[in-house]
Amino acid sequence: MGPASRPGIMAVYPMFRILLLAFALAGCAPLPPSPQDIQAKRFEPVPGKAVIYMVRDLPDISREAATVMLDDTMMGTTYPGTYFRWVVEPGRHQIRGFAGDAGSMTLDAAPDRMYFVQQSYTRGFTGFGQSFFRPIPEPYGRGAILRAELVGGR
Repeated sequence: MGPASRPGIMAVYPMFRILLLAFALAGCAPLPPSPQDIQAKRFEPVPGKAVIYMVRDLPDISREAATVMLDDTMMGTTYPGTYFRWVVEPGRHQIRGFAGDAGSMTLDAAPDRMYFVQQSYTRGFTGFGQSFFRPIPEPYGRGAILRAELVGGR
């Protein structure tokens, strides 16, 4: 029997094919949501406080990371398909990009209310990224949050 007529490993070991397929599919399984993500997606108001959800929808203009600040505090980095949930004191708050990212938005938050903000991010010709923030209607915001993952929830 010459090399051309010798059966390959796939023909000799049919279980090998099944095992190979199982390993390939196992790598595609999404992780279950974290307890923090499940809690945030209950959309519960906080008495006397305002809740701000900021989501970066999937797909976004860019897949690059975008660091976000709330007032003067760095909150973390977003990617397409991620979101933040911030519980804040009522009053004026600024959401903005970090460093060379000049995107910003000011929000006047009332107690016992929820706000939904969408972030889009793109890299300009100057090499600096730019965030775009806009308020979105609650039904759209809830849907986007349900499809996204909480930043820092793992």
